[in-house]
Amino acid sequence: MKGRIIEVKGQKLYTEYDHALKNRPTLVFLHDSLGCTQLWRNFPSELGKAVQCNVLTYDRLGYGKSFPMPTHERENHYMETEADVLNDLLNELEINDAILFGHSDGGTIVLIAASKYPEKIRAAICEAGHIFVEEVTVQGVKNAWESYKTTNLPERLSKYHGDKTELMVKAWTEIWLSSRFRNWNIEYVLKNVTSPLLFIQGEADEYGTLDQIEKTVKQVSGTAEKLIIPNVGHTPHKEVPEIVLEKAGSFINSLLKE
Repeated sequence: MKGRIIEVKGQKLYTEYDHALKNRPTLVFLHDSLGCTQLWRNFPSELGKAVQCNVLTYDRLGYGKSFPMPTHERENHYMETEADVLNDLLNELEINDAILFGHSDGGTIVLIAASKYPEKIRAAICEAGHIFVEEVTVQGVKNAWESYKTTNLPERLSKYHGDKTELMVKAWTEIWLSSRFRNWNIEYVLKNVTSPLLFIQGEADEYGTLDQIEKTVKQVSGTAEKLIIPNVGHTPHKEVPEIVLEKAGSFINSLLKE
């Protein structure tokens, strides 16, 4: 798939958009804090084929092949801002029937976007997202930062993010490890999520407890399903792709048959 840069409100974002299917929704994928389009591998295309939907993946600003972040400093509401960027991108591409799939930070952005822009979001799939900060999350970020400093993680990440790697890692770790971010919480937006939701989480998620999934599905206003996968960590779509594809596919197909 040939990608292209699209400018959205001053942000130059790398996108890959397969939209050959007429009158079908578009699956929109939002990556995690160290991810990008390339790191989804073939998961988006496989899910797209399974449910016969168009597929959009994009690199958030500062990631992958998108342009760099202006600074590593982030506001507490940075994911709320990213939900607005997503909406602007959907407008730019004239996508009015979207099914969102987000992992980690991307999952949080999915929840916020679904709460703010319900008119164009048919359904939301949140994988290992966060609605508040937990001690296990902070420890997980500390461990990742230590790995960045002591292993070949910088080299591995730079294959995908190039010379943006250090800025990207600092942006993620500094905000999540800051004292001012400890009270960050988006539970207040959940009542505005009216589209059907599927929340997927590994039972052994090293970045969040099952309180994230349980408290989310209880507070949204639309229908909500959950999939908790035993012996799986923070990235179910990579650890057990067949399970995630089967569940996400059946969830989407059941909506499209209605």
